[in-house]
Amino acid sequence: MGEVRFGPSGLPEAATFEESFAALGADGYRACEIGFVGGFWLDYETAPAFAEAAAAADVAISVHAPLAAFLGHADRGKKFKMALGMLDHTAGLAKACGATIIVFHPGFLLGRERERTIADVVDQLGDLRDRLETKDRLMPFGVEVMGRVRDFGTIDDVTAIAARVDFVQPVLDFAHMHATSDGAFLAVDAFADALAGVDAVLEPGAPFHIHFSDIQYANRNETKHLPYGEGTLRAEPLREALERFERPATVISEAPDAASTRLIRHVLLDPA
Repeated sequence: MGEVRFGPSGLPEAATFEESFAALGADGYRACEIGFVGGFWLDYETAPAFAEAAAAADVAISVHAPLAAFLGHADRGKKFKMALGMLDHTAGLAKACGATIIVFHPGFLLGRERERTIADVVDQLGDLRDRLETKDRLMPFGVEVMGRVRDFGTIDDVTAIAARVDFVQPVLDFAHMHATSDGAFLAVDAFADALAGVDAVLEPGAPFHIHFSDIQYANRNETKHLPYGEGTLRAEPLREALERFERPATVISEAPDAASTRLIRHVLLDPA
Protein backbone atom coordinates (compact mmCIF):
# COMPACT_ATOMS: atom_id res chain seq x y z
CA MET A 1 0.00 0.00 0.00
CA GLY A 2 1.21 3.50 -0.78
CA GLU A 3 1.33 6.25 1.81
CA VAL A 4 -2.11 7.20 3.15
CA ARG A 5 -2.69 10.72 4.40
CA PHE A 6 -5.85 11.31 6.39
CA GLY A 7 -7.57 14.39 7.74
CA PRO A 8 -10.78 16.33 8.18
CA SER A 9 -12.86 18.52 5.96
CA GLY A 10 -12.39 21.94 7.52
CA LEU A 11 -9.56 23.60 9.38
CA PRO A 12 -9.81 23.59 13.19
CA GLU A 13 -10.69 27.01 14.58
CA ALA A 14 -7.77 28.76 16.27
CA ALA A 15 -6.25 32.20 16.65
CA THR A 16 -3.55 31.53 14.03
CA PHE A 17 -2.93 29.14 11.17
CA GLU A 18 0.02 27.71 13.10
CA GLU A 19 -2.28 26.78 15.97
CA SER A 20 -4.83 25.24 13.60
CA PHE A 21 -2.21 23.03 12.01
CA ALA A 22 -0.77 22.14 15.41
CA ALA A 23 -4.26 20.90 16.37
CA LEU A 24 -4.35 18.75 13.24
CA GLY A 25 -0.95 17.29 14.06
CA ALA A 26 -2.00 16.53 17.61
CA ASP A 27 -4.77 14.31 16.25
CA GLY A 28 -2.40 12.58 13.84
CA TYR A 29 -3.81 14.24 10.72
CA ARG A 30 -1.62 14.86 7.67
CA ALA A 31 -4.30 16.16 5.30
CA CYS A 32 -7.07 18.73 5.38
CA GLU A 33 -9.64 19.86 2.84
CA ILE A 34 -10.72 23.47 3.11
CA GLY A 35 -13.92 24.61 1.46
CA PHE A 36 -15.07 27.76 -0.29
CA VAL A 37 -18.61 26.41 -0.40
CA GLY A 38 -19.84 29.21 1.89
CA GLY A 39 -17.64 31.91 0.38
CA PHE A 40 -14.01 32.86 -0.19
CA TRP A 41 -12.80 33.29 3.39
CA LEU A 42 -9.13 33.14 2.39
CA ASP A 43 -7.46 35.94 0.41
CA TYR A 44 -4.16 36.52 -1.38
CA GLU A 45 -2.72 38.43 1.57
CA THR A 46 -3.25 35.63 4.09
CA ALA A 47 -2.76 32.62 1.78
CA PRO A 48 1.09 32.63 2.00
CA ALA A 49 0.94 32.37 5.81
CA PHE A 50 -1.54 29.51 5.42
CA ALA A 51 0.79 27.75 2.97
CA GLU A 52 3.78 28.19 5.26
CA ALA A 53 1.93 26.75 8.26
CA ALA A 54 0.65 23.79 6.25
CA ALA A 55 4.11 23.00 4.87
CA ALA A 56 5.71 23.26 8.30
CA ALA A 57 3.15 20.81 9.71
CA ASP A 58 3.48 18.46 6.68
CA VAL A 59 -0.26 18.62 6.01
CA ALA A 60 -1.46 18.11 2.43
CA ILE A 61 -4.12 20.68 1.52
CA SER A 62 -7.01 20.22 -0.89
CA VAL A 63 -9.65 22.83 -1.71
CA HIS A 64 -13.34 22.31 -2.39
CA ALA A 65 -14.66 24.83 -4.92
CA PRO A 66 -18.02 26.62 -4.45
CA LEU A 67 -21.03 24.46 -5.28
CA ALA A 68 -22.05 26.76 -8.14
CA ALA A 69 -18.59 26.37 -9.70
CA PHE A 70 -19.47 23.45 -11.96
CA LEU A 71 -19.00 23.09 -15.70
CA GLY A 72 -21.10 21.44 -18.39
CA HIS A 73 -23.64 24.24 -18.70
CA ALA A 74 -26.14 23.96 -21.53
CA ASP A 75 -24.88 27.30 -22.90
CA ARG A 76 -22.04 29.70 -22.28
CA GLY A 77 -24.24 32.34 -20.69
CA LYS A 78 -24.19 34.05 -17.31
CA LYS A 79 -24.07 30.91 -15.14
CA PHE A 80 -21.20 29.44 -17.14
CA LYS A 81 -19.21 32.68 -16.93
CA MET A 82 -19.86 32.91 -13.20
CA ALA A 83 -18.71 29.32 -12.68
CA LEU A 84 -15.59 29.90 -14.76
CA GLY A 85 -14.76 32.97 -12.69
CA MET A 86 -15.24 31.12 -9.41
CA LEU A 87 -13.03 28.23 -10.54
CA ASP A 88 -10.40 30.72 -11.67
CA HIS A 89 -10.45 32.48 -8.28
CA THR A 90 -10.43 29.13 -6.46
CA ALA A 91 -7.37 28.06 -8.45
CA GLY A 92 -5.55 31.29 -7.65
CA LEU A 93 -6.14 30.86 -3.93
CA ALA A 94 -5.41 27.13 -4.07
CA LYS A 95 -2.00 27.71 -5.62
CA ALA A 96 -1.27 30.53 -3.18
CA CYS A 97 -2.08 28.38 -0.15
CA GLY A 98 -0.12 25.36 -1.37
CA ALA A 99 -3.05 23.07 -2.18
CA THR A 100 -2.45 19.96 -4.26
CA ILE A 101 -5.92 19.53 -5.80
CA ILE A 102 -9.23 21.39 -6.26
CA VAL A 103 -12.40 19.35 -5.83
CA PHE A 104 -15.48 20.41 -7.80
CA HIS A 105 -18.89 18.98 -8.63
CA PRO A 106 -19.68 17.67 -12.12
CA GLY A 107 -22.93 19.56 -12.68
CA PHE A 108 -26.29 18.37 -13.98
CA LEU A 109 -27.85 16.62 -16.95
CA LEU A 110 -30.15 19.60 -17.66
CA GLY A 111 -32.30 17.47 -19.95
CA ARG A 112 -29.38 16.07 -21.95
CA GLU A 113 -28.17 12.53 -22.47
CA ARG A 114 -25.16 11.55 -20.38
CA GLU A 115 -22.74 11.39 -23.31
CA ARG A 116 -23.71 14.91 -24.39
CA THR A 117 -23.32 16.18 -20.83
CA ILE A 118 -19.88 14.58 -20.52
CA ALA A 119 -18.87 16.15 -23.85
CA ASP A 120 -20.05 19.59 -22.68
CA VAL A 121 -18.13 19.27 -19.39
CA VAL A 122 -14.97 18.26 -21.25
CA ASP A 123 -15.38 21.10 -23.74
CA GLN A 124 -15.85 23.70 -21.01
CA LEU A 125 -12.89 22.33 -19.08
CA GLY A 126 -10.95 23.37 -22.18
CA ASP A 127 -12.14 26.95 -21.59
CA LEU A 128 -10.97 26.63 -17.99
CA ARG A 129 -7.57 25.36 -19.07
CA ASP A 130 -7.10 28.31 -21.44
CA ARG A 131 -8.05 30.80 -18.73
CA LEU A 132 -5.87 29.26 -16.02
CA GLU A 133 -2.81 28.73 -18.22
CA THR A 134 -2.63 32.44 -19.02
CA LYS A 135 -2.42 33.16 -15.26
CA ASP A 136 -0.15 30.24 -14.33
CA ARG A 137 -2.98 28.77 -12.25
CA LEU A 138 -3.48 25.40 -13.92
CA MET A 139 -3.28 22.61 -11.35
CA PRO A 140 -4.97 19.25 -10.67
CA PHE A 141 -8.77 19.29 -10.37
CA GLY A 142 -10.84 16.46 -8.93
CA VAL A 143 -14.39 15.83 -10.12
CA GLU A 144 -16.44 14.30 -7.33
CA VAL A 145 -18.80 11.32 -7.52
CA MET A 146 -22.26 12.53 -6.49
CA GLY A 147 -24.88 11.01 -4.22
CA ARG A 148 -28.21 11.00 -6.08
CA VAL A 149 -28.92 8.00 -8.24
CA ARG A 150 -30.62 9.73 -11.19
CA ASP A 151 -28.32 12.73 -11.31
CA PHE A 152 -25.19 13.28 -13.35
CA GLY A 153 -21.97 12.38 -11.53
CA THR A 154 -21.75 8.61 -11.24
CA ILE A 155 -18.34 6.99 -10.98
CA ASP A 156 -18.61 6.16 -14.70
CA ASP A 157 -19.39 9.80 -15.50
CA VAL A 158 -16.46 11.26 -13.58
CA THR A 159 -14.05 8.61 -14.80
CA ALA A 160 -15.06 9.34 -18.39
CA ILE A 161 -14.40 13.05 -17.84
CA ALA A 162 -11.02 12.39 -16.23
CA ALA A 163 -10.00 10.03 -19.03
CA ARG A 164 -10.43 12.89 -21.54
CA VAL A 165 -8.91 15.79 -19.56
CA ASP A 166 -5.34 15.44 -18.36
CA PHE A 167 -5.55 17.83 -15.39
CA VAL A 168 -8.71 16.23 -13.97
CA GLN A 169 -9.02 13.10 -11.83
CA PRO A 170 -11.99 11.34 -10.23
CA VAL A 171 -12.69 11.95 -6.54
CA LEU A 172 -14.29 8.90 -4.96
CA ASP A 173 -16.90 9.75 -2.36
CA PHE A 174 -17.67 6.38 -0.83
CA ALA A 175 -20.58 7.72 1.21
CA HIS A 176 -22.23 8.92 -2.00
CA MET A 177 -21.49 5.65 -3.75
CA HIS A 178 -22.81 3.61 -0.82
CA ALA A 179 -26.05 5.60 -1.01
CA THR A 180 -26.59 5.33 -4.76
CA SER A 181 -25.81 1.59 -4.73
CA ASP A 182 -28.38 0.99 -1.97
CA GLY A 183 -25.67 0.04 0.49
CA ALA A 184 -23.49 -2.14 -1.72
CA PHE A 185 -20.13 -0.98 -0.34
CA LEU A 186 -19.75 -3.60 2.37
CA ALA A 187 -17.00 -5.92 1.09
CA VAL A 188 -13.42 -5.21 0.09
CA ASP A 189 -13.95 -6.05 -3.59
CA ALA A 190 -16.52 -3.27 -4.04
CA PHE A 191 -14.01 -0.69 -2.79
CA ALA A 192 -11.16 -2.24 -4.77
CA ASP A 193 -13.15 -2.25 -8.02
CA ALA A 194 -13.89 1.46 -7.62
CA LEU A 195 -10.24 2.22 -6.87
CA ALA A 196 -9.14 0.16 -9.89
CA GLY A 197 -11.32 2.24 -12.20
CA VAL A 198 -9.71 5.42 -10.91
CA ASP A 199 -6.23 3.89 -10.93
CA ALA A 200 -6.62 3.27 -14.66
CA VAL A 201 -7.03 6.99 -15.47
CA LEU A 202 -4.63 8.52 -12.92
CA GLU A 203 -1.10 9.56 -13.77
CA PRO A 204 1.64 7.45 -12.17
CA GLY A 205 2.31 8.59 -8.61
CA ALA A 206 -0.76 10.80 -8.29
CA PRO A 207 -2.64 9.99 -5.07
CA PHE A 208 -6.18 8.70 -4.95
CA HIS A 209 -8.35 11.49 -3.52
CA ILE A 210 -11.14 10.05 -1.40
CA HIS A 211 -14.04 11.40 0.67
CA PHE A 212 -15.36 9.12 3.40
CA SER A 213 -18.03 9.14 6.10
CA ASP A 214 -20.94 7.06 7.26
CA ILE A 215 -24.16 7.96 5.45
CA GLN A 216 -27.93 7.89 5.66
CA TYR A 217 -29.84 7.38 2.42
CA ALA A 218 -33.31 6.72 1.06
CA ASN A 219 -34.38 5.50 -2.39
CA ARG A 220 -30.69 5.35 -3.37
CA ASN A 221 -30.17 9.04 -2.63
CA GLU A 222 -27.99 10.45 0.14
CA THR A 223 -29.87 12.24 2.90
CA LYS A 224 -27.17 13.16 5.44
CA HIS A 225 -23.74 12.24 6.76
CA LEU A 226 -23.89 10.25 9.99
CA PRO A 227 -21.62 9.79 13.00
CA TYR A 228 -19.42 6.80 12.30
CA GLY A 229 -21.15 3.58 13.26
CA GLU A 230 -24.73 4.77 12.93
CA GLY A 231 -25.00 3.61 9.32
CA THR A 232 -23.54 0.64 7.45
CA LEU A 233 -20.44 2.09 5.72
CA ARG A 234 -17.19 0.98 7.35
CA ALA A 235 -13.55 1.94 6.93
CA GLU A 236 -12.03 -1.56 7.30
CA PRO A 237 -12.81 -2.65 3.71
CA LEU A 238 -11.45 0.66 2.41
CA ARG A 239 -8.19 0.04 4.27
CA GLU A 240 -7.93 -3.49 2.89
CA ALA A 241 -8.73 -2.29 -0.64
CA LEU A 242 -6.05 0.40 -0.49
CA GLU A 243 -3.56 -2.30 0.50
CA ARG A 244 -3.99 -3.80 -2.97
CA PHE A 245 -2.51 -0.69 -4.63
CA GLU A 246 0.95 0.86 -4.54
CA ARG A 247 -0.58 4.27 -5.25
CA PRO A 248 -0.67 6.76 -2.36
CA ALA A 249 -3.99 8.09 -1.14
CA THR A 250 -5.46 11.11 0.60
CA VAL A 251 -8.62 10.32 2.57
CA ILE A 252 -10.77 13.21 3.77
CA SER A 253 -13.36 12.63 6.47
CA GLU A 254 -16.72 14.28 5.90
CA ALA A 255 -18.09 12.95 9.20
CA PRO A 256 -20.31 15.45 11.04
CA ASP A 257 -18.37 15.22 14.32
CA ALA A 258 -14.74 15.19 15.43
CA ALA A 259 -15.03 11.92 17.32
CA SER A 260 -16.09 10.10 14.15
CA THR A 261 -13.17 11.53 12.21
CA ARG A 262 -10.75 10.34 14.90
CA LEU A 263 -12.32 6.89 14.85
CA ILE A 264 -12.12 6.60 11.05
CA ARG A 265 -8.46 7.57 11.21
CA HIS A 266 -7.82 4.90 13.81
CA VAL A 267 -9.46 2.20 11.69
CA LEU A 268 -7.60 3.24 8.54
CA LEU A 269 -4.16 3.85 9.97
CA ASP A 270 -3.90 2.16 13.39
CA PRO A 271 -5.81 -1.12 13.10
CA ALA A 272 -5.57 -3.41 16.10
